[in-house]
Amino acid sequence: MFDAETTALASRVIDALTARGMMMVTGESCTGGLIAGALTSVSGSSSAVYGGFVTYANEAKRDFIGVPMALIEDKGAVSEEVARAMAEGALKTSGADLAVAVTGVAGPDGGTPDKPVGLVHFGCAIKGLTIHREERFGAIGREVIRAETVKTVLRLVLEVLDQA
Repeated sequence: MFDAETTALASRVIDALTARGMMMVTGESCTGGLIAGALTSVSGSSSAVYGGFVTYANEAKRDFIGVPMALIEDKGAVSEEVARAMAEGALKTSGADLAVAVTGVAGPDGGTPDKPVGLVHFGCAIKGLTIHREERFGAIGREVIRAETVKTVLRLVLEVLDQA
């Protein structure tokens, strides 16, 4: 289902989390559960994956993981602030040790000059620290943007775990 690079990254994440005795949760918008899917495609992932929230609608971001609707309305669903709030909310709601979140414009429609197709905001929250990353993949196709988002977030988790 996933390409070799994604599977290898997911396996590395599972190994790193397991070695540290940590559980991870996802808060996903534009990927619609693909991050959790990549992680749980690895045998033994139940020792490191708490679960995931697919929060595609703004109301789901609010209802499932506590992102304030006022923040979404003020900054837009695709923003640094919302990505951070999604990661922090998923962490708090789940009680996991680490949370990742993604929100972006996968296209082919929905882009604007300020928020073009291919823009993705990433959040990673761990014990009082939330990291943000922004990527602009460009209009490379919906499925490619989503696949690249999964790889990017898995790399981000590895970076955070190396620093923890």
